[in-house]
Amino acid sequence: MIWTSELLSRLWLGKFPDFTCVALHAETILQSTCRLRTYTAPSQHSFSEQHHLPVSPVAARKPIIMAQYLASIFGTEQDKVNCSFYYKIGACRHGDRCSRKHVKPSYSQTILMPNLYQNPAFDPKNRMNASQLQNHFDAFYEDIWCEMCKYGELEELVVCDNNNDHLIGNVYARFKYEESAQKACDDLNSRWYAARPIYCELSPVTDFREACCRLNSGEGCVRGGFCNFIHRKNPSDELDRDLMLSTKKWLKESGANKRSPTRSPSPEPTRKRY
Repeated sequence: MIWTSELLSRLWLGKFPDFTCVALHAETILQSTCRLRTYTAPSQHSFSEQHHLPVSPVAARKPIIMAQYLASIFGTEQDKVNCSFYYKIGACRHGDRCSRKHVKPSYSQTILMPNLYQNPAFDPKNRMNASQLQNHFDAFYEDIWCEMCKYGELEELVVCDNNNDHLIGNVYARFKYEESAQKACDDLNSRWYAARPIYCELSPVTDFREACCRLNSGEGCVRGGFCNFIHRKNPSDELDRDLMLSTKKWLKESGANKRSPTRSPSPEPTRKRY
């Protein structure tokens, strides 16, 4: 339009004496203007494809670097989306009110049975001494261990000695295979223990060294039973040794360590309940 206006002004000023030349020149300018208006530059993608231009290595690695960074901080304190306590311990003191996500695993080697162990030491009417409390726990520990062996090869059993709401009486059972944990979780949700229903779920915990309080086994944790990390309650050394030896012997005789699809009977408990 700029060039067309310039042409008309020249026409009125008499700078084009021949009207035919003016018409031809005007037609040429209008055609050029239309070509400029209808011209579209090729996209960068098609231009790169036509000329086979290489993609920048830095631009290509940016998504990979970002994915690696997000994977490295997943479940840590730097992760602002997922709860680090739930990822490490399988329980969070905020519960459903937590501002971060509690990502429940769809498969895991570990199951969690919340509030399963009723510790008599936390009962205000308790009159047991230390020896009686240990015998009470040993009977519970052996009973749960032998029952878990019915679902598959059991590698670790952890009972919480904490007194806070989200960890009190929690029992973790880590199996060798994920199929065993899933089978135990499905079956235990329809069972009862000590006249109380069992609630079972898959837990994201795989390394209890990160979940357990490191000060509890040393000088002692200043938070005591209200610590947000697991205070592990251990059975007596004699019971722990007997369970390990009997489980190894049972696995060797039954062939369960070969990951057989058939299930063999678990070892029967030898210790009477207190």
